[in-house]
Amino acid sequence: MNETLFQAAALIVPLVIAIVFHEVAHGWTARALGDPTAAQMKRLSLNPFRHVDPVGTILVPGALALAKGPIMGWAKPVPVVKSRLRNPRFGMMAVAAAGPGSNLVLAAVGAILLGLVMGGYQALQEPSLVARFVALNLFNFITINVFLALFNLLPIPPFDGSHIVEGLLPERAAAQYERLRPLGFPIILLLIVVLPWLVPGFDPVGKLVVPPVQWLTGQYMALAAVFAGG
Repeated sequence: MNETLFQAAALIVPLVIAIVFHEVAHGWTARALGDPTAAQMKRLSLNPFRHVDPVGTILVPGALALAKGPIMGWAKPVPVVKSRLRNPRFGMMAVAAAGPGSNLVLAAVGAILLGLVMGGYQALQEPSLVARFVALNLFNFITINVFLALFNLLPIPPFDGSHIVEGLLPERAAAQYERLRPLGFPIILLLIVVLPWLVPGFDPVGKLVVPPVQWLTGQYMALAAVFAGG
């Protein structure tokens, strides 16, 4: 198999799974807290075709991978109607936290499975292509889930972290903060794309997100080592 295709396939599969579970977790939590909108719109399915955004789920992550940048992406947002939640202020915080939380749980599952696969390696003279592909998928699954969880906790609209911050702020301050929401995407574009391109060394993702991602990924790899018998 061509090495580029091998690497791309091992990125796309875990990315799609991570993003789909992230979005569905928002919808499941919203339904549990009183808002059935996502269920009514049939968005609680794990069928990726109901959630995949061709640009955000495939093209952007693929371009970032080719450019050796951090792998990030998005799916079609699961609809949540704040006013339908039984406790809108707490509910939005819980719904927002559910997405990153699901990614951290998935990373733990990936670490356990990777450990079991790596443990099986010890009985092989030379791992097969299939075994290598499975192991690479699981390693990428861990790192992608950790990155998605921590990246989405940034307190910038429309990331999940912004809803959590909004819920923690006093009501007047929360109302002022909410006014930033329409400016969220331009702010993200400025901080992550424009300024790093214009200002050498300006890398908020690399400096603020990557170090905790690397540390947490290391903890998951330690978990994998336990299940590998090492």
